[in-house]
Amino acid sequence: MDAIFVFEQLLNGLGYGLMLFLIAAGLTLVFGIMDTMNLAHGSLYMVGAYVAARVHEASGMFALAVLAAVCVTVAVAALLEVLVVRRLYRRDHLVQVLATFGIILIADDAVKAIWGVAPLMATTPAALAGPVQLVDGLPYPSYRLLLIGAGLLVALGLYLLVNRTRIGMLVRAGASNRQMAEFMGVRVGGVFAFVFALGAALAALAGALMAPISSVQIGMGEAILIPALVVIVIGGIGSIRGAFVAALLVGLVDTAGRAFLPPALRAVLPPSVAADLGPALAGIAMYVLMAAVLTLKPAGLFPARA
Repeated sequence: MDAIFVFEQLLNGLGYGLMLFLIAAGLTLVFGIMDTMNLAHGSLYMVGAYVAARVHEASGMFALAVLAAVCVTVAVAALLEVLVVRRLYRRDHLVQVLATFGIILIADDAVKAIWGVAPLMATTPAALAGPVQLVDGLPYPSYRLLLIGAGLLVALGLYLLVNRTRIGMLVRAGASNRQMAEFMGVRVGGVFAFVFALGAALAALAGALMAPISSVQIGMGEAILIPALVVIVIGGIGSIRGAFVAALLVGLVDTAGRAFLPPALRAVLPPSVAADLGPALAGIAMYVLMAAVLTLKPAGLFPARA
């Protein structure tokens, strides 16, 4: 295990963590600011991935595919917010969980009816198909560098939006005291609709960017939802900064566990035992991290209302 391999895996973990941040940021905004548990957030990620894969296949233009994925997913989210989610804002979390879980089932069947049951293999943009020589002996895929750059830019944009703009001020006001904000003339319903659409756009962007390096298939939204929930619990519900830090931690821990644990165990254990134990320990690494953080800080690393 040389330094080049370690550096490569750290970059992989950084990219995965930033894509987790895109999903977790929208989820923590909806849950922390609107106090609405939206399990269907993963389905929006899936819709973004499917639309991007199909548009890219038909047009050959990756930028157009990403734009189409974001626009279509935001339109679906707006319809979903008007028809279902708006009626859940003042309901308890159990009702929200049951209703949005039902949306997951409907979304999976809708995708199956539109695109079929077979997974899609989205192609990497031709301009980003080759590697970039970062250091001597480390050719790194240029598309993965795009993921890292896009994640960092979105993180900066979200920080500026929430903390440095008027709409961010209105979002924080509605989250802090909805009734008082309404008395002061803030249209909290419109602000919440904007937050929901923003979360959907982030989920669609993550789905569109992840499509070329993962299988686009039914149920992919539920699979990514669990790490995203782990991220917002570790970071602190409602905290963009917490989601960013926690997503990087989860991405690095998960990637490092899968890359480094199996060979380390093979050095000290029989091969048959290491082959079974390594993947199992790697799979629970992020949950161990969550348990450790919650033991020290039960509200997460950066609770929004600290």
